[in-house]
Amino acid sequence: MTHKPGWFQRVEDTLDQWGKPAWIASMVVGFVLFWPIGLAILGYMIWSGRMGCGSKRRHWRKWGKAMERPTGNSAFDDYREETLRRLEDEQQAFTAFLKRLRDAKDRAEFDRFRAERDARPAPDTGGPDPVAT
Repeated sequence: MTHKPGWFQRVEDTLDQWGKPAWIASMVVGFVLFWPIGLAILGYMIWSGRMGCGSKRRHWRKWGKAMERPTGNSAFDDYREETLRRLEDEQQAFTAFLKRLRDAKDRAEFDRFRAERDARPAPDTGGPDPVAT
């Protein structure tokens, strides 16, 4: 099953292929035709990181798309899938480790707080001693 991108995705991919000048030109044309269109394009360019200098988001998105396609070499595709699965497993294990570490730290801080609180003498309320009467 092949996925056909919508018109918006096709326009975005075409402008990405042409680069930042194409995005700027489309924004200017949008302002000339109807200013809210130009403003919407400008907002999208800022939100998506296309206005930033040296933005790596587009580069990584292209990498992600390339990693989804089979290469035709079944041995490499199997190796890639196994490596990605192994990396995902390692990421989950590391995330679980960090959670256990945070929980242990929280527990230690709470135990230390309780020990300090229990070690303090009880505050004197200044009232009569109920045991003495």
